[in-house]
Amino acid sequence: MPTFNTIVIKIGSSTLTTSEGAFDISNLKRIVSETAELIKQGKKIILVSSGAIALGAEKLNLGKPKTIPQKQAAAAVGQSRLMRQYEKAFEEYQLPVAQILLTRDAIADRERYLNARHCVQTLLDEGVIPIVNENDTVSIDEIKIGDNDTLAALTASLIGADLLALLTDVDGFYMKNEEGVSYRADEITEITAEVTDAAGHPSTQLGTGGMITKIQAAKICQNAGVTMAIINGRKPGLIKALASGEKAGTLFPPLISKMESRKRWLAYGLKTEGIIMIDPGAESALIQHGKSLLPVGIKSVKGKFSSGALVSIVDENNKEIARGLVNLNSEELTKVIGQKNVGEVIHRDDLVILSKET
Repeated sequence: MPTFNTIVIKIGSSTLTTSEGAFDISNLKRIVSETAELIKQGKKIILVSSGAIALGAEKLNLGKPKTIPQKQAAAAVGQSRLMRQYEKAFEEYQLPVAQILLTRDAIADRERYLNARHCVQTLLDEGVIPIVNENDTVSIDEIKIGDNDTLAALTASLIGADLLALLTDVDGFYMKNEEGVSYRADEITEITAEVTDAAGHPSTQLGTGGMITKIQAAKICQNAGVTMAIINGRKPGLIKALASGEKAGTLFPPLISKMESRKRWLAYGLKTEGIIMIDPGAESALIQHGKSLLPVGIKSVKGKFSSGALVSIVDENNKEIARGLVNLNSEELTKVIGQKNVGEVIHRDDLVILSKET
């Protein structure tokens, strides 16, 4: 197993709060201590931390916020409280921190995506620990990423990280054997229907209620060339062990080698706006020969989209195999399905191939 140099660590709410819901400063300090040790070894660390809304709600006596304004207000109060705790904890090791707040549109826009990547990279080069969170104070459905597992995976893809470690309240990802007995999987190489089903049926005993978003994060990582792991955020030494190449928790190895930056942005920076189904000949041309997508290999088009939109490309079994930026809008494309000598629908430079396991 390889060692990892650039690491994103996502710290879940359950890792930062006690069973009574109070902020667990002792566990935060322990995680910071392990992180500081890795940085002294030359590792570059980015944190994606939950906890802001919970801390804000505690300060405002809101209980569990239900409305969007309540959540935004709690996030506004809680972010400063959360950052203050991190700043105080890292000061003990003479390490500065920086806050990065993102929304989906900051990742979808190519220029803003590059600006965010350059900012994070500069912070890392200067020995600063970026602490990333979604900008919940202004987030609405249209620009919302939605959960910190996905945010962490997008951050890992954004920066081209080697490893994403998801810290949670269980020892890894649990499957069931033929007798129906749960067991922790040491490694998951493919996100199969069985894996997705296991993630979607939480076990109270094992506390796997949030596993579906972690599997979605694993899909992003595996197709961006990033290793992902789910580990227990309350057991000392696991972060250091994982970073040095030892086995810990459940590992999701990448399905492909690391993509270059623009391909990672095409794969997961944008939201898809339509679907193009292609025939086996076109599939072979794209995957085996690195060709552009032509109208002659298209079987059907779904959705309404404009020229320049990102679309999903699926095979005849509706398995997604690629994503790309189209040169035609949906109406124009529908008129030329199956035709020859019309021109490229998607140029190969605007196309990214995904694993068929997604």
